[in-house]
Amino acid sequence: MKKFILIVLALSFSAVGAQTKKKPKKKVAPKTTVPATPVEQAEPVAQMPAEYQGESVDDTPINSMSILNAKSPESFRKYRDLNLIKQGDSMVSNKITPLEYGFIEDKDILKSMVVWEVIDMNDKINQPFYHNEDGLVSENKSLYQLLFDAINDGRIKEVYDDEMFQTRLRPDAIQSRIKNEVMSNAGIDRINEAGKLTAEEMKEFTNVYETKTENVKVLKIKGMWYIDRRDSQMKYRLLGIAAMGQDPSLMGQFGPDGQPLASKDELIDLFWVYYPDARNVLANAVAFNNKNLSSDISFDDLLNARRFSSIIYKSDNGLGNGIIKDYIPNDADEQLEESERIKAQILQMESDMWNY
Repeated sequence: MKKFILIVLALSFSAVGAQTKKKPKKKVAPKTTVPATPVEQAEPVAQMPAEYQGESVDDTPINSMSILNAKSPESFRKYRDLNLIKQGDSMVSNKITPLEYGFIEDKDILKSMVVWEVIDMNDKINQPFYHNEDGLVSENKSLYQLLFDAINDGRIKEVYDDEMFQTRLRPDAIQSRIKNEVMSNAGIDRINEAGKLTAEEMKEFTNVYETKTENVKVLKIKGMWYIDRRDSQMKYRLLGIAAMGQDPSLMGQFGPDGQPLASKDELIDLFWVYYPDARNVLANAVAFNNKNLSSDISFDDLLNARRFSSIIYKSDNGLGNGIIKDYIPNDADEQLEESERIKAQILQMESDMWNY
């Protein structure tokens, strides 16, 4: 019995010793700080000028189209170009949709006359069509610049070579019409000597002649005066608009007598735009107003309201092609009187409406 008790006690002491025996700890390597390599460092999201490195640009959406409420010029210009404005928690388009022309039945046109007019932007009343400024308080572009930019970016597609809208013009064709590159005589001599020119020499010996915005001071418009039988009213509908400028292909060219072939008075039609296709662009472009910079008068408003001074140079009166200088040549005074006579004829149409 004593032996049994001793065996039990020995087994219990061995179990307790096994439980209290500690396990050896694993050795952990000491922590070391490794400097980040240039590859591991974060790269900037956008490349900025050196003077703005480390500064954040305020890109807060604008909630007003007035510079007085803008948080930063960058955000104001950005959202103004996008025609977006913040209202509440959402962005809303500020783009204007022009009022569509009403449908006119053929039987409702009692009388009509198509006239072509010239708008000289040297006249004081026509200067809003010529004013060109990309500023912060107001962004005003000339009418030619607006049409030219909209043609290049595809917002205006109905572009033609002539006033009858028969031959379409592509943007690259317009570019070749307003810009001409001519090799100088020194460049031709250099080609004869070396056989070819380097890129630097090509740039040095090439003269570039271009019709720029400041050189386009004359516009042409084509429209129809008609009497609406249903409304008993005489109305005007603008059909086309064109820009006139010097021919770059003649710039820098001299005749046998040594005189330049290009003249400032000799202008060509750079392109014709079918006006209904340009209304969306012109309705969202504010014209310059020297009396109030914050005015919201668009080019579409000015043209449809006929707030400009013009001279009629052609009409569909059945006299040949209708150009006044062709059937009244070499007499500027008589040509002006003929233009005024056509205007009086148009006004007479409205007077005759009540006696028809």
